[in-house]
Amino acid sequence: MELFDNIREYRVILGSGSPRRKELLAMLDIDFEVRSAGDVDESYPADLPAEEVPLYLARKKSNAFLSGLRENELVITADTVVICDNNVLGKPGDSEEAFRMLKMLSGRKHAVVTGITVATREIQISDTAITEVEFAPLSDETIKEYIGRYRPLDKAGAYGIQEWIGAVAVKGINGSFYNVMGLPLHLLTTLLLRIPARKHQ
Repeated sequence: MELFDNIREYRVILGSGSPRRKELLAMLDIDFEVRSAGDVDESYPADLPAEEVPLYLARKKSNAFLSGLRENELVITADTVVICDNNVLGKPGDSEEAFRMLKMLSGRKHAVVTGITVATREIQISDTAITEVEFAPLSDETIKEYIGRYRPLDKAGAYGIQEWIGAVAVKGINGSFYNVMGLPLHLLTTLLLRIPARKHQ
């Protein structure tokens, strides 16, 4: 029996354009395709607690797929944010905002939170992974060098732990490394294993 026998009869869809999530999901040895739901409004209620934002957005992305989902399809959606001082740091809009984000993270601990939703037409299940990351102090020159070389504008909190900045600045993490990359694989595995196998018609 294979680990993911229960979803063998499903066509698995990764509802994300992130190359990192595609690379991470491939590590589970599951056949899948990448599909877009189009532009999803990523706003959220102002009074929503910071740690609940990613799950709210992951469900919102999931719901955008549901009306067009076929009986044999399963969609995975996710959203990742960085939280520092209760500030939700998503993707920076430009280099200046990226600099401000990294300046805020310098020499401090922050939380990386990913919400995941796994859905078929019959079931939708979700959960959140939280990882604590500690940065060493970063000089302005180091921050500018990283932004200039790696252009981290597509990453929550303006950094990728798998890049140069992770090697030179991350002092330690408590929790899932893959969560910091954008897809906590152990949590995703537990959610996928909760999906009932399809009954043959």
